[in-house]
Amino acid sequence: MDVVDRLIQGSIDMHVHMGPDAHLARSVNALQAAAQAEAAGMRAIVLKSHDYPTAPLASIVGQQSQSVTIIGSLCLDFAVGGLNPAAVEASALLGARVVWMPTFSAAFDMNKRGLAPGGISLTGKQGKLLPAVAEILNLAKRHEMVLATGHVSFLEIKTLVEEATKLGISKVVVTHALEPRFGATLSVEQQVQMAAKGAYIEHTYLSTLPAGGAIGIQALIEAVRAVGAGHCILTTDLGQKENLPPAAGLREAVASLLDGGLSEHDVELMLKTNPATLLGLS
Repeated sequence: MDVVDRLIQGSIDMHVHMGPDAHLARSVNALQAAAQAEAAGMRAIVLKSHDYPTAPLASIVGQQSQSVTIIGSLCLDFAVGGLNPAAVEASALLGARVVWMPTFSAAFDMNKRGLAPGGISLTGKQGKLLPAVAEILNLAKRHEMVLATGHVSFLEIKTLVEEATKLGISKVVVTHALEPRFGATLSVEQQVQMAAKGAYIEHTYLSTLPAGGAIGIQALIEAVRAVGAGHCILTTDLGQKENLPPAAGLREAVASLLDGGLSEHDVELMLKTNPATLLGLS
């Protein structure tokens, strides 16, 4: 077994896109994503949809998987009612372990993509979190869910992380911090600042690819070194029709990081240790 295969064994991908999808063509459906993860020797994957809660799907698909854990999640976009505490509670009770703040429905993201105004913000005119967000934070804490920041602005991320820290929430992830296309693109200094407040910084392989943000693998490596791998997670964010399927893409990601000079220890932290801690799999 070569070093890449060894690192893939027992790995966790917390950001997997799959079909069915209401708007985008996907390279795999949920069953295929699970089967490919199992064949690769992975430990777990988190199914993510911008359109619907994935906990029921994860539960059913997981019954077909012998060795890989399939985990559900929820994106708080328009399709589930936006900042909807009832949806968070229901998903948590169905087994979801990750809740994303708005992604494609976030006001900041919609503005960045040149869409009409009217998206979802986390804060009001005074810069304070909306009551619904406060309720969602309490639910995330009660159910020990991972709180991911989604595609909101850096100011919203900062406010969210600070409030989560006050509440004693330790499972916070800054969503694809280097991504240039969607959501906030954080500077390395901003990433360090959020990590110092207890958040994990997510780096996705998709962001390095031509079909993604095309930041290049070295930009990712430099950010990891600045923040510290102990405060980062590595995910694929794959599932797009034009890219490799998630499991195959993860293998390519690991090989690219090693070729770029990142240590095996750092890859293990981002791909195994830190995700396991976040998802309660330790």
